[in-house]
Amino acid sequence: QVRLVESGGGLVQAGGSLRLSCAYSGITTSINAMGWYRQAPGKQRELVARVMYNGNTRYADSVKGRFTISKDNAKNTLYLQMNSLKPEDTAVYYCSTYIYSGGRDYWGQGTQVTVSS
Repeated sequence: QVRLVESGGGLVQAGGSLRLSCAYSGITTSINAMGWYRQAPGKQRELVARVMYNGNTRYADSVKGRFTISKDNAKNTLYLQMNSLKPEDTAVYYCSTYIYSGGRDYWGQGTQVTVSS
């Protein structure tokens, strides 16, 4: 059973940094994609950053140069380092994995990030 648990959210001032973590378990294949999404109040959930099984990464234009996604396979943990945070980064951040063999994705419960101006 795939399980994703996010942590590391909180309240930070604009210009500050946070690192989100996503501890995952139950993923039995390396052929997957893992990513971070976010959803602000009244808005649709959007992709923030994603890392493919081959190491390729993709970022939303709004976070390029400020956020970095990384994965530690030994610790079964996905990270999102967020620097130079802006009030518009305020959202609930979700960890997700897409398993290609099963053709479905899985989600964590989310962690709140609030950036004050």
